[in-house]
Amino acid sequence: MLIVDDIEANAHILSVVALDQYYAVLTASSGAEAIKLAQSWQPDVIVLDVMMPELDGYETCRRLKADERTMHIPIVMVTALDGTAEKLRGLECGADDFLTRPIDTETFLARIKGLVRLKQLFDEWRARHETMRALGFAPEPLGIVEVNGTRALVVDDWDLGAASVEDALGEDGILAVRASNEEEAIAISACQELSLIVINLSMRGFEPLRLASRLRANVISRDIPLLLIAENDHRDLVLRGFDLGVNDWISRPFNPNEFRVRARNQIRRKLYQDRLRSALDGALKMALIDPLTGLYNRRYFMRHLEGVIASKQMTNVALLMIDVDSFKVINDQFGHQTGDTALKLLGERLRLEARAVDLVARLGGEEFAVVMIGAGVDEVAATAERIRANLAEQEFNPASESAFPLTVSIGAAVCPACDISLDELMRAADRALYLAKGRGRNRVEVTILLSPDDRAALSG
Repeated sequence: MLIVDDIEANAHILSVVALDQYYAVLTASSGAEAIKLAQSWQPDVIVLDVMMPELDGYETCRRLKADERTMHIPIVMVTALDGTAEKLRGLECGADDFLTRPIDTETFLARIKGLVRLKQLFDEWRARHETMRALGFAPEPLGIVEVNGTRALVVDDWDLGAASVEDALGEDGILAVRASNEEEAIAISACQELSLIVINLSMRGFEPLRLASRLRANVISRDIPLLLIAENDHRDLVLRGFDLGVNDWISRPFNPNEFRVRARNQIRRKLYQDRLRSALDGALKMALIDPLTGLYNRRYFMRHLEGVIASKQMTNVALLMIDVDSFKVINDQFGHQTGDTALKLLGERLRLEARAVDLVARLGGEEFAVVMIGAGVDEVAATAERIRANLAEQEFNPASESAFPLTVSIGAAVCPACDISLDELMRAADRALYLAKGRGRNRVEVTILLSPDDRAALSG
């Protein structure tokens, strides 16, 4: 935690509170010093005093949020001025929260805990983003995300209060949908894409915090920011809400401008996180999926098969090695584009004929593989034969005037109880494939690998 205050006594008080909770703490006495420390030390949160000479807290916050090196660090601004205008100004310049002295210790720690948790999540996604870049992928620039067109759920049984929230959201182009009870809120969150959920703590007939808990426990809604609207006497409920994963709160009397800033901040964080996740998913797809056929590539296949064998599952494991017959002839006579068409046709056939639980991969060139777990020898042989026969029956017309026989040879190795090494299984499947090729192509050969007990019995 970086604590920034030009008055040493103020910084010392907050440092003692933070150190008592085992935070690592550095202090700075000016905005310029704070910026340098934030860039080099990369704290999890910055507690920033507003009233400082030369570079005040507002300008310091603005510069930190404009710098790519520090824009992701949460900032809590602190002031002795008890005014809505000062609070709004701080939030508009990028602060994540705003506290007024004298600071309530429990509220301060609850705010800090929630922001640190969010910062750690962002750090994980940013690290993955940088890994993608290092691997040669080019994810889209993060940039500034806009809240216009996003959707928020307002949970409130008071029509006038809900209307005030909806109107405030509408000022920023945020589409609001309303629920008046817990079950409606759960149903809406399950079927609509939401970027924010606003919950009124004063509702009757159910416990709003139980709704917050249910939303956090549900995989569909656990990443949606939760913002509470509380009365002045709801302090204990708000603190419990933070423990449940609530992201922010605003107290009545309802100030639409402060609410809009807090809502925008939460939605932007959500969109930022979604963008990082999307970039990661795209990079993983590029790294693990064969772009021509849409099947898994060799890298994923090897990791998957290694994991299956290492787990020593007490069931059969089979590997089918599949090779396109006379593929060089197709490329030489009809061109590589026709060859690509043949490979895509085979990929589609493999997806259709393999079981949903089987892993289908393109290993490279005209070589494919299928990993089958829990299938008996007869089922493995039948699957391989079905792939071969159905592909051979499918008409392949590389040139309009004639058809060309598109066939495959398949070698299958079946291992009982998976008591074998990866190399042994692959060598056995390769030998079966070569045997199928040597016996005329367009055929299936299956080999059964003996367990150690069976081998010992035979040698005995």
